[in-house]
Amino acid sequence: MATDVFFRYSTDFDDMNARELHHACTHMLCLAGEGSFVFNEHCYRIRKNDLVVMPMPDRATCLAAHSDMQVEWFAADYKFLQNLLPSNNYSIGGSISLAQNPVIRLTDEQARHLLGDLHRVRDRMNDRHLLFFRELMGSLCLTLIYDIFEAHAQREATSPHSDRTASIVRQLMALLATGTCRTEREVSYYAERLHVSPKYLSATVKRVTGHSVTSYIDRHAIPILKEYLDDDRLSLTQIAERMHFASLSYFSRYCTKHLGQSPSEYRRSLQPR
Repeated sequence: MATDVFFRYSTDFDDMNARELHHACTHMLCLAGEGSFVFNEHCYRIRKNDLVVMPMPDRATCLAAHSDMQVEWFAADYKFLQNLLPSNNYSIGGSISLAQNPVIRLTDEQARHLLGDLHRVRDRMNDRHLLFFRELMGSLCLTLIYDIFEAHAQREATSPHSDRTASIVRQLMALLATGTCRTEREVSYYAERLHVSPKYLSATVKRVTGHSVTSYIDRHAIPILKEYLDDDRLSLTQIAERMHFASLSYFSRYCTKHLGQSPSEYRRSLQPR
């Protein structure tokens, strides 16, 4: 099985925004001291028991740490982490909020749990020789993620966001959660529903989340596509029609792009060997 997924563990705060982390998500826990960084044009100060969750940490600048600052952080490929979770889940709304404020204040108990999660991930990172290394790391990462969800949800319960840009993104996610992307996968459709221009919607989503509107549309559409392909009662032509693809060839290209296989190849991979 392939094990070429990216993982990195470090106790070096100054290395948190290394260039090779551009495709990763970093989870950093401050154990002592104080520090600061700039992210999305805002300066954030951190101290003991602060957790920083930052997609694309290479965008962080002006890192500064007091001499007594101690941190531990773990970074993993962003797509790997996203693929661990269903498309319609708390992580979508959470990622919007974290793009605005990546710092979560933890209780002592939450910090202990997170540090344990980080150490379990760290201790198994070098077991790449195992046949089920990706699955093992995925399980450990999920535990880390859900502990973060819990702390983040408590923060959001006491500090709701009213920013219009965040509201637009949340409305987009709510639309996508209804399954509309089964037949509608153009940015212009969602912009019209939200009464904004496609340019404004694209720029807002990119600025708030760091990802494109299309990536979120596809992220919701792919599970629907897989569900149809898993149903052998449906022909490929029927699936293409149900999902309003303009042609069977375009449907095939879409599958190849997002599944790494043509529809026929994907279905053959489901057959017992």
